[in-house]
Amino acid sequence: MPRPAVQPGADSDAIRLRPPRWADGPALHALVSQCPPLDLNSVYLYLLLAEHFPQTCILAEDEHGIVGMVSAYRPPGRDDVLFVWQVAVQARARGQGLGGRMLRRLLARPPLRAVRWVETTVGPGNHASRRLFARLADRLAAPLTESPLFEAALFGADAHEAEPLLRIGPISLSAVN
Repeated sequence: MPRPAVQPGADSDAIRLRPPRWADGPALHALVSQCPPLDLNSVYLYLLLAEHFPQTCILAEDEHGIVGMVSAYRPPGRDDVLFVWQVAVQARARGQGLGGRMLRRLLARPPLRAVRWVETTVGPGNHASRRLFARLADRLAAPLTESPLFEAALFGADAHEAEPLLRIGPISLSAVN
């Protein structure tokens, strides 16, 4: 059965956006485990994100459970930056603009009014995430720049790509809405 279309940026009965709660930790872990190439962290980390950073994280759910999440935080001493750690969207919810919708809704929250820069790291091979952040930069009418950050060798024996820094901004609060 086809899924109902969701208008990007609009609330719908099909998919609701909300801050995470600590009880969501195991479901967030399960979601990320279904979203390669994202690095899967421990359940404990997702519990901490939900408990300590609900203002800078968001999840999407439908009648069947959690279908998407963005984990993010404000680096200490940098209130004008939102660092996006992970964006995950379950396969059945892809192709609806949900990743961008979650990011824009997050940026529109009152506690994040001072944010003028969105930063993230995305490996060169993660084309879906690169497209997501390029679309966000376009939507916010802000430049996107890339610079080296974590070289592949820093990840040790793991076969992990480098993680360059993508930076969007400066952004205007009016562009978020």
